[in-house]
Amino acid sequence: MKLSLDPYMFRAVPLLELPGLVADLGYEWLELSPRSDFLPFFVHPRVDDAGVAAFRKALAAAGVGVSSVLPLYKWSGPDEDERQAAVRYWKRAIRITALLGVDVMNTEFNGRPEQAARSEAQFWRSLEELLPVFESEGVRLVLEPHPDDFEEDGKAAVDLIRGINSPLVSFLYCAPHTFHLGNDAPGIIEYAGDLLTNVHVADSFDHTGSSGLRYIVNPPGSTVRVHQHLDIGQGEVDFDELFASLAAAGFDGTVTACVFAWEERARESSTFMRAKITDLLTKQGMQL
Repeated sequence: MKLSLDPYMFRAVPLLELPGLVADLGYEWLELSPRSDFLPFFVHPRVDDAGVAAFRKALAAAGVGVSSVLPLYKWSGPDEDERQAAVRYWKRAIRITALLGVDVMNTEFNGRPEQAARSEAQFWRSLEELLPVFESEGVRLVLEPHPDDFEEDGKAAVDLIRGINSPLVSFLYCAPHTFHLGNDAPGIIEYAGDLLTNVHVADSFDHTGSSGLRYIVNPPGSTVRVHQHLDIGQGEVDFDELFASLAAAGFDGTVTACVFAWEERARESSTFMRAKITDLLTKQGMQL
């Protein structure tokens, strides 16, 4: 099992200094989420092969590995021009991942929930083009349902991944999305079985609480999705239940701390999350 850090709160740190910072925080792995000088949100990668090589050298010098690369593209969007552009961006991102010596990429389903059927059709069209590229580059794909994607439910997402029917594709459970996924971590984890390979860890409040009035959004009926990525203990996710479920399932994948809420105390948050996740794993007899 790997314990990794999503260093998004440190995205202003120069790329070649990032591995040393992650090591100083006590992590041996990082999940490379979007940053403007490498893989930005929704546009073509900005790094060249020389930059990839320099980053790989900095990782080796710091003794830090990349557990996964996380790009976000509109590959399931209902707009066909955007989808085609996203596939082009994906192909370069997959190549960058391979050049880094990394064999895992994780991402979101994307698309639009109000155009779910159209978005799913676009998703399959993109997969037809990209799965051969993943295979040729030796990279695996891990998918998570995200609030406001065309698929938001945990078990339905697992079914969709099963339908892909590829050993290259697996499922990511994101704890701060618990209350959007169906509020059933044990059930989803059991249902996913061996398809579950990655877990994102951060806390969140139950937006459905107080008869749906925990968050009041105007105008009434707005379709906004609300969640947080907080330190463990600052929200309402049941982490004892979550980690007990992971232990019962024999989970042996990657657990990533992905708090975004505290940029003003990013170091303290990151070290706290490392210690807390380690304690939760130890409590369940799970070893890093």
